[in-house]
Amino acid sequence: MVMNEDDSIVSREVQGKNEEQTEFSLRPQNLKEYLGQTRVKKEMSVYIEAAKKRDEALDHVLLYGPPGLGKTTLAFVIANELGVNLKSTSGPAIEKAGDLVALLTDLDPGDILFIDEIHRLPKPIEEVLYSAMEDFYVDIVIGEGQTTHAVHVPLPPFTLVGATTLAGQLSAPLRDRFGIVEHLQYYDVDELQKIIQRSSEVFNIKIGDQAAHELARRSRGTPRVANRLLRRVRDFAQVKGEKVISYETTRDSLKQLQVDDEGLDQTDRKILRVIIESYHGGPVGVRTIAANTGEDVETIESLYEPYLLQHGFLLMTPRGRMVTEKAYLQLGLPVPNE
Repeated sequence: MVMNEDDSIVSREVQGKNEEQTEFSLRPQNLKEYLGQTRVKKEMSVYIEAAKKRDEALDHVLLYGPPGLGKTTLAFVIANELGVNLKSTSGPAIEKAGDLVALLTDLDPGDILFIDEIHRLPKPIEEVLYSAMEDFYVDIVIGEGQTTHAVHVPLPPFTLVGATTLAGQLSAPLRDRFGIVEHLQYYDVDELQKIIQRSSEVFNIKIGDQAAHELARRSRGTPRVANRLLRRVRDFAQVKGEKVISYETTRDSLKQLQVDDEGLDQTDRKILRVIIESYHGGPVGVRTIAANTGEDVETIESLYEPYLLQHGFLLMTPRGRMVTEKAYLQLGLPVPNE
């Protein structure tokens, strides 16, 4: 199986829309089924129960963290737990104030409006949200010339759930209007193993404990990556005629997919190699890295850097990014004396 240079396991996260139906079948429906994120679940269960007892809309919720950790899934779980409807959109999809008003006025009391990539909302749209979130109304200007006039549009009490991979790009006025702010963390290996085993039941294929553990270990702490790797390993196992995915097939498949024992794929290694071979290990700016690797800055910052930083392959300094000794060792390169 040959992979193109830009066909990495992680980069496909950006393009994974063609597997939405499968992703939906893997989604838990309530907090009990939602694996991992124990602290977030515990807090959200309290907030949800309190809102139901008061018969009020849940306070606005901001979910942030790296891609693939379950922010969208958690938004749907929150709606299910509250027994309300959820309307979903994304920041770039809302181009005009009228688009936002149409979404808001279509909500019933207590419903949830979920905005993914909320950091990419246009500034004029964001400003319309302020009064909607605080006082449940919007004022919009319609007409042209002498017929221009403001229209006051009351809204039902609703909950805005915003998701972002780049919380630092949210403006302070918008961020301050969220009463509940939750940071989703990378999953540990045991949590990912349980997710893989649950997903294998959905896929109607069995996987051995050792194989599931190996797959979890190389899944970058991310359920979406774990499920995607499971699908690919399943392909190899079925071609070999295995009724239960074995450890050997899992290990060989991941080698074929160029996912190493730390979960790094070829794009991770390309980023590290560029810093080492072209810039002597750094420091180097992210825009320079992006230009050398062919990835855009936001993809590097949101998709690759968080994992490389958290797992000790990369350092962030005032002058730019630097690789660590661990990165040299992982790539099999000599560590500089200094």
